[in-house]
Amino acid sequence: MHPIDFFWRAAQRWPDRTAIDAPTERITYSALAQRVRAVAAGLIHLDPTPQSRVGICATNTAEHIVALLAVLACGKIWVPLNPKSTPSEIRRITDSIDASILIIESGYEALVTDESAYRILIGAANGGQRTLDVLARAHADAILPVLDLDGDATQAIKFTGGTTGAPKGVMQPYRAWMTNIVNQIHAWSFDENDRYVMAAPITHGTSTYVLPVLAQGGCHVIMNGTGATAVRDAFKLRGGTVCFMPPTLVYMLMGLEDVTRADFPQLKRLIYGGAPMPPEKIREVRAFFGPVLGTTYGQTEAPQILTVMRPEDFDDEANWAAVGRCTWYSDVAIMSPDGRLLPPGEVGEVVARGPLVMTGYWKLPEKTAETLVDGWLHTGDRGLLDARGYLYLKDRLKDMVITGGFNVYPIEVEDALSQHPAVHESTVFGVPDDKWGESVNAAVQLRPGHHASEIELAAFVRERLGPVQTPKRIHFVNDLPRSPVGKVLKNAVRDMALSGQL
Repeated sequence: MHPIDFFWRAAQRWPDRTAIDAPTERITYSALAQRVRAVAAGLIHLDPTPQSRVGICATNTAEHIVALLAVLACGKIWVPLNPKSTPSEIRRITDSIDASILIIESGYEALVTDESAYRILIGAANGGQRTLDVLARAHADAILPVLDLDGDATQAIKFTGGTTGAPKGVMQPYRAWMTNIVNQIHAWSFDENDRYVMAAPITHGTSTYVLPVLAQGGCHVIMNGTGATAVRDAFKLRGGTVCFMPPTLVYMLMGLEDVTRADFPQLKRLIYGGAPMPPEKIREVRAFFGPVLGTTYGQTEAPQILTVMRPEDFDDEANWAAVGRCTWYSDVAIMSPDGRLLPPGEVGEVVARGPLVMTGYWKLPEKTAETLVDGWLHTGDRGLLDARGYLYLKDRLKDMVITGGFNVYPIEVEDALSQHPAVHESTVFGVPDDKWGESVNAAVQLRPGHHASEIELAAFVRERLGPVQTPKRIHFVNDLPRSPVGKVLKNAVRDMALSGQL
């Protein structure tokens, strides 16, 4: 069995149910299956080589979903290309993967400069260029060959975000996708009544929900626009039941003018990821939305769901600093620098193993050997497991600040700052210091209409954490720099501080 088979079986079981609810059309499972087969056959016609790479550069559209499913259906390797990237970033990826086919949304042609591959447009054609619709019509009656690829065959190459270094191409195998599908369904109890609001990009976190929702007969709701207002409308007017988004978007939803819980009448699960949510924010979110909040922990190298925190786990405030317990088919442990597995309560590096884990980095054998050691994926995160199996993250190994011989975990300082009523969000980092080795610094974005001084916030942190973890400098910013998927770029903030731009 292959990941795409979850969709084929759903289309057979629920042919007349709506699979995609887009602003301009609704597509049933049977119609979607027909389009996917035709496009997949067209891709094979263009390049019959199994496991060749297909890059897709597009926003969240119905045709993007068709293209993604078609790549999976024909045994090729999906490479997402973020339309918010720069041409040089896209070019570095396309040069690395040697793509044979590039599928590009109309309007982004200039972003993808590689002319050596077959180019297929999503949307309106310019100058007679090949489009996805034309390709589908030309192969509407074709019969797809049966896939014959083992679990270690590569399903996708996804490039890491690069917030802490040069992006690397993560080879996600079929077994990882199969594991993700099963665990997402088990974690969130998806069924045929679910309507998944596509708030996050398909090129990133949303891709891990495409097949789990379809496997259970659910519907993907494509928003009419972007941003918090469009998300609210998808829930208020189009019956959204579940969504995955970064914490910043959750906060923006609650900050909309005249927003109430009644704007989300069918909401059952609000899943956040990509960044931590401090306990005080969790309190605010649960007070507004009710007991629907959930989260997962994973990374591109072990996609999305190594651990899960279901809404019922959040009922106990003692769990709010955790990221959940291990999901099926995976082992999560804490390891010391000398390779020993540590007992509950001790802090070390989070490591994982099992079928969810990548096979390696594309064309980077040395980096692969550093990250996959004796079957364990070294995540680069520091944390601990408690006696109940809940995982608590401290920080990235490279983000830990060592000041005066003491270890300071930025996430703990950020959590303390978040409790101040004037603080919207913060990021904490270390800068070189002649006396302390490193000094703790923070960049803070205040809530609109609120004010706080550096002295006030420092005293606030000192009262809660003590002097060692109190920032020596607090920088105020209008907006924290973020990646295209909403993650705060800690390295960029640190560079700004070192160059005097804060």
